[in-house]
Amino acid sequence: MRTRLLPALVAVLALLLAGCGDDRDGADDGRVTLRFQSLAWQEESVEVNKELVKEWNDTHPDVKVEYVQGSWDSVHDQLLTSFEGGEAPDIIHDASDDLADFAYGGYLADLTDLLPQRLKSDIPQRSWDTATFGDGIYGVPFLQEPRVLIANAKWLKESGVRIPTPQHPWTWPEFRRITAQLSGDGKYGVAWPLKEPVSASLNLSLSAGGQLFHRGADGKVTVRFEAADEVMPGTVHDQVNTDRSASPTTLGSGGSDTLPGFFGGRYAMVPLGFSYRQQIEQQAPKGFDWQVLPAPAGADGLTQGVSPQTLSVAEDSPHKQEAAAFIDFLLRPENMVRLALGDWMLPTGTAALKDPALHTSENDWATGTALAAHLRSAPAQSVRGYPEWKDKVATPAFQEYYSGAIGVAELRDRLEEDGNLVLARYQR
Repeated sequence: MRTRLLPALVAVLALLLAGCGDDRDGADDGRVTLRFQSLAWQEESVEVNKELVKEWNDTHPDVKVEYVQGSWDSVHDQLLTSFEGGEAPDIIHDASDDLADFAYGGYLADLTDLLPQRLKSDIPQRSWDTATFGDGIYGVPFLQEPRVLIANAKWLKESGVRIPTPQHPWTWPEFRRITAQLSGDGKYGVAWPLKEPVSASLNLSLSAGGQLFHRGADGKVTVRFEAADEVMPGTVHDQVNTDRSASPTTLGSGGSDTLPGFFGGRYAMVPLGFSYRQQIEQQAPKGFDWQVLPAPAGADGLTQGVSPQTLSVAEDSPHKQEAAAFIDFLLRPENMVRLALGDWMLPTGTAALKDPALHTSENDWATGTALAAHLRSAPAQSVRGYPEWKDKVATPAFQEYYSGAIGVAELRDRLEEDGNLVLARYQR
């Protein structure tokens, strides 16, 4: 009796398991379902993303996209868990500096042969470099933001200092002199929010020719903190500890934490990402006059590193072609402009960057757009082990250096000696 029942039970269990499977393989009617995990968080940005998903679904009845809300705060660990558990979303929103370990680990699909030529040619190679690992492309860079100086326009005008433009920016020494000139009576020329100091330090150091990470002929990366790498960190250190022109209390703050003091007239300038303009526009007191200035320039001009926001496809997705088609739709020039405006950032696409909405004087869009051609791949972009190096070595070392607890020699030793021990484990 039990022997005769066994095949029937096995068949029933197989049907039940099939019914519990991933619905991305398509419903009975042949429709494909893709999950798109977005990290949009500002109200305008979330709204635009959801609108675009709806527009896709209205015009593509055979390929349904489900919008899944993710969070920047936990995306790395969340993705790692979902990859290892076989539950990753088909389309993944992330940042390019978070992709290296996922790309080398085989979790992301190589998009080289999946993307249409239109999209490939619209985005400059310097942007593609941010999501290229080895011989493959593992993300489509679509939004980027330069670091800029947000300034109290009235304060600067009354001081009589030269106002920099993208065509004639301040040099790093000039920036230091001007912040000293603007300081005194409990007020500071600049407030550096460096709770997360590594990204700002590395990316702004590119203007002076700093690289920090150097790849040898064998493909292995080593850390060398050279003279060009000292320019930007040295300026901050001297503003805080020598000139007293930078507030020491904001070194452990995030960007938003500095805004009350900025609005209250304690700081003439705050270096922030371009997208912070939205918060400033919403929160500034009535009549507060602010403006966007380019970050200081060095030997390499206004060059700075960026880690653009990216869209990737999971290697385990059974519908890579459909996922790539959705990305192509999402990043049509007119849609890329909508996404950029919603996030108050710059698009990477050359066609989108020409849109008149990004060249207005309102909220200084034109100043940011003028910096787009100077944005390059962040130095740490393709370095395996960078997250651990950043957290365990570089963050505490830069924090102590900026506060004056250690000197530049100690900073160099820690970044190089301790840092290369970390990176070596990932390059065996």
